Amino acid sequence: MRKIAIGLLALFRRTSLFVRRLRGKTQDDLAAQRVVSGQSWNDFCDALKAAGAAMSFPGAPQDPFNQAEGYRYLSRLARAGLTAFIEHADTNAPVLHRVVNETTKLGADNPDNFYQTAALDGNHEYKIIGRRNTIAYLSFGTQSGNYGQGRGLPPTGHIESNRIETDEDGCFELIVSRKPQTGNWLPMSLETGTLVVRQTFLDREAETPADLRIERINCPEDECRPSAWTARKLDEGLKNAGALVAGAPLLFAKWARDFKKHSNRLPMFDPQTSLAAGGDPNITYYHSHWEIAQDEALVIEVMPPECEHWNFQLNNYWMESLDYRYHQIHTNKHLALLEDDDSVRLIVAHENPGLPNWLETAGHTSGTMCFRWVRAKEHPQPRTRLVKLSSLRN
Repeated sequence: MRKIAIGLLALFRRTSLFVRRLRGKTQDDLAAQRVVSGQSWNDFCDALKAAGAAMSFPGAPQDPFNQAEGYRYLSRLARAGLTAFIEHADTNAPVLHRVVNETTKLGADNPDNFYQTAALDGNHEYKIIGRRNTIAYLSFGTQSGNYGQGRGLPPTGHIESNRIETDEDGCFELIVSRKPQTGNWLPMSLETGTLVVRQTFLDREAETPADLRIERINCPEDECRPSAWTARKLDEGLKNAGALVAGAPLLFAKWARDFKKHSNRLPMFDPQTSLAAGGDPNITYYHSHWEIAQDEALVIEVMPPECEHWNFQLNNYWMESLDYRYHQIHTNKHLALLEDDDSVRLIVAHENPGLPNWLETAGHTSGTMCFRWVRAKEHPQPRTRLVKLSSLRN
């Protein structure tokens, strides 16, 4: 029913726009009217109000603690949306910036990642200038559209640093275009709207992220500079920001509800669903829900496969990683202590059991969780068991 309603609303908007064009009004004219009348801002405020529906989505926790986290989540997404779609939406002069970071979180954001993004236009060509530095893993992806359009982020191109030629100092240039290029090339399509950069740490204390910047190339001089601010840009930016705040929480609230069907287990997540939502094509994900009592512990055991990187993390119900600045809520290939047979045992508990690989719940009694392998040759199934905390101390 909801999909039908959204489809009818979209059809109504397209029809209304067509009728108005027949009457001689352009999109610029319509945007100017919306801004001057205040309708652009009113619609944005309405979208923020509608975003609250995710807080009462079926299965969502209704206690004050989780609801407070949920509304903080919405405020963070509003900040992210305004940053991405108002401040850094100019595809003539793209800016690499961080939307997802230590305090703005989305879709089981990886605590080991330093995320960057930039707005692109598939009609243009770009160049990324960088220095590799010492970060463990670096990848670049182009994606269709953006979260503000409410249809996910299907990939249109991908390249990792092991396929990028650098000089002796680790410096490189990467062309981003629809037309194939010799040397370092990141493909785009006509639908490309977003660049996503993933830099993954093994050890945040010892590694330096890559230094990167992006610029438009092969364009007239007057186009290779920031374009003029217009009413239409504001109107479209507020629409996209509002759609992000209203749409993304509903998507991930649905995921979290479905994860509860296999709470405290870690089945493999559907790869196609992951790709459609902007996941890295080289990563295999295991998403689920967790819930433990004060006197319990969730034990996770697996033989990590041969892979470039792996990690495990705890999130709240809204699929925000727990605060890894102050709590040990995740571990990875570098940080975890392995067993004698090279398997790994992780322990999720409210209190420190005095054993290796303890992960803190940071005041939560339930939430979501994620295991991931990067470029794994095999995909072993993590085993889980819920036990009494006291049994681990014996």
